[in-house]
Amino acid sequence: MAKKNAFYAQSGGVTAVINASACGVIETARLHKDKIGKVYAGRNGIIGALTEDLIDTSKESDAAIAALRSTPSGAFGSCRFKLKSLEANKREYARLIEVFKAHNIGYFFYNGGGDSADTCFKVSQLSEAMGYPIQAIHVPKTVDNDLPITDCCPGFGSVAKYIAVSTLEASFDVKSMAKTSTKIFVLEVMGRHAGWIAAAGGLVEDHGIPVVVLFPEVEFDQKKFLAKVDKNVKEHGFCTIVVSEGCHYPDGRFLAEQGTRDAFGHAQLGGAAPVVANMIKDALGYKFHWAVADYLQRAARHVASKTDVKQAYQLGKAAVDLALKGRNSVMPTVDRISDEPYKYKIGVADLKDVANVEKMMPKSFITKDGFGITEKCKRYLVPLIQGEDYPKYKDGLPVYVTLKNVAVPKKLGDFKI
Repeated sequence: MAKKNAFYAQSGGVTAVINASACGVIETARLHKDKIGKVYAGRNGIIGALTEDLIDTSKESDAAIAALRSTPSGAFGSCRFKLKSLEANKREYARLIEVFKAHNIGYFFYNGGGDSADTCFKVSQLSEAMGYPIQAIHVPKTVDNDLPITDCCPGFGSVAKYIAVSTLEASFDVKSMAKTSTKIFVLEVMGRHAGWIAAAGGLVEDHGIPVVVLFPEVEFDQKKFLAKVDKNVKEHGFCTIVVSEGCHYPDGRFLAEQGTRDAFGHAQLGGAAPVVANMIKDALGYKFHWAVADYLQRAARHVASKTDVKQAYQLGKAAVDLALKGRNSVMPTVDRISDEPYKYKIGVADLKDVANVEKMMPKSFITKDGFGITEKCKRYLVPLIQGEDYPKYKDGLPVYVTLKNVAVPKKLGDFKI
């Protein structure tokens, strides 16, 4: 029986280290040429599979694939596209099988977050539901750090490092100007329902910074918040606020809600920082500056966490190892053994326990007043932002690889999504 080819794709919001996972998948597959044929990457995620828009990664040199480890964003293009259930749209699944058959694909590696885990889980059921043998392995990735079972998600450690560093540096700026000018700095970070990224901003407290963190897990109390900010300014001369985009009022309304929806039906967010800053100005009169980290936080490969880069690669490698062991419908995980010294092992979780489950910040990680992080949270966060893994530089700028992304010749007709 001919050896099967593999399909790999990136999905959802990209990160500083998702390409490190791609590197782990492709390099490991190349070490097992006796069992895995070519690795085809989907151009723009699962859409590449549906439209038969495949990339032949065998056309890339070993050096180019190795360079993915230090290149941010998604080298093959990502997407926000969620497969419906088999019952609701059998046509899409029939098309996937058609494409997989045409290109002899028996391994499916999907690199993404919660919605991507759901897609991978659905694909993993093709063997049983539609009689096509496929081994689907989810490679975890999400800056939101909200996948269950795994201790952390690749992408999060680097975002946490970026936010902690940026909060610290901007706070030093505000501190120096506070006597006669700006007294408030507000930084808005990603995190729709989970406050993991915002929590990273709380790490600056140990550096003497009066910081207030606004979590999605804590209902926003305007009166309490303003009192806390005012107290910080009166005691320290300034105050830094880190607000999650998912921060919401008791009635569920997001501070940052725009009234629009994304491809997954989620409320589109963005604008919590100016809302908070103007709230402070109107109530307390303090001059402010605000910033939205947005893409900068998840693209900052130049300040990536060494721990994060290492884990991203390891989980890509582990996905291939699991496939070679005959596993299907699983996801490799990071299983923490100890905080100090930081130790972990690579484990495995069933996708049925991962798909459509969000991991929120534990109450024990948030201070009783709801505006800071506990020592327990710091012990969790600090190992994840440890170490630097700088890319090579040329003429003052990082050297990032752009792949050739040679298309695989199509064998089938067009397919409308």
